[in-house]
Amino acid sequence: MPARTDSVVVPPPVPPRPPVVVPDPEPVADGAPRRTRRRVPAFRLGPYALLVPAAVVVLLGLGYPLVRQFVLSFQEYGLAQQFGRPAEWVGLDNYVTLLSDPYVWGVIARSVAFCLVNAAVTMAVGVALAVLMTKVSRGPRITLQVGLLLAWGTPVLATMTVWQWLFDSQYGVVNWLLAEPLGFSGMSQHSWLIEPLSFYFVATVIVVWMSVPFVVFSVYAGLLQVPAECVEAAQLDGATGWQRFRFLAVPLIKPVLFVVGLLQVIWDLRVFTQIYVLQRAGAPTRETHLLGTYIYSLSKEFSMAGAMATIMLLITLVLTGSYIRRTLREEEL
Repeated sequence: MPARTDSVVVPPPVPPRPPVVVPDPEPVADGAPRRTRRRVPAFRLGPYALLVPAAVVVLLGLGYPLVRQFVLSFQEYGLAQQFGRPAEWVGLDNYVTLLSDPYVWGVIARSVAFCLVNAAVTMAVGVALAVLMTKVSRGPRITLQVGLLLAWGTPVLATMTVWQWLFDSQYGVVNWLLAEPLGFSGMSQHSWLIEPLSFYFVATVIVVWMSVPFVVFSVYAGLLQVPAECVEAAQLDGATGWQRFRFLAVPLIKPVLFVVGLLQVIWDLRVFTQIYVLQRAGAPTRETHLLGTYIYSLSKEFSMAGAMATIMLLITLVLTGSYIRRTLREEEL
């Protein structure tokens, strides 16, 4: 018990702490730097083993066809080789033949222009509809979402059948609207697929209509992640709706915009079904070829088709290279 002295409680004495024994440092030579031991992280095989099944599927499903295509592009491989004749190695002859043809350069130019225009229009319309979905009430928003899902989920061939009837020269609703209510009488029997310019206009309408839902849902999901506190603070500071979108929402959803834009460029460059079906509906084939349909037209000459597909792959890498470099720089920051 502690002793009392004039009604003051005196605590018991605290025993002294044992001295801390510090090990002597290893003796080092004069002027030599001290070496510190770094702990090397243990290598774990488990995460890499889990990636093996997916890697095998990717290599078999994508790697083998890509390598086979690349090898065929350096050979002479046609119908005769399909029946057993050995393929002859021709080196770069297929590439020289294609790249020395002015028509091939015209197809490449049309494909790149069609890709960039469609990707830009799709992104503009998709972002606008995504912003609209954040502004409207629940009823109109659900109606718009259902309509976009139906447009996105409809099979491509069924969609193409509907659009062909809409732009039909005799019974199409588009010609009737232009001729009767709007007064353009010369459009009553207009054929949209005969001229290349109007052909690409119809193709652009169809491709954009089928691609917009993906952009809308992706960007809308990104806009929902913008903090409401930041939006309210910007609104209290007097920022307009455009300023809030331009300087607040866009920087926050920039990764989403980059990914969606990249996918649109890739998809619009290799578009095939829409162009092929419209060509079969009566359009001039040679004047309306894009890369996808032109490669298909070379299907009897597998080596030429492989070389053209390799060129298409290189063009895709060039168009998407700036995005990849920009993404890598942002990740380093």
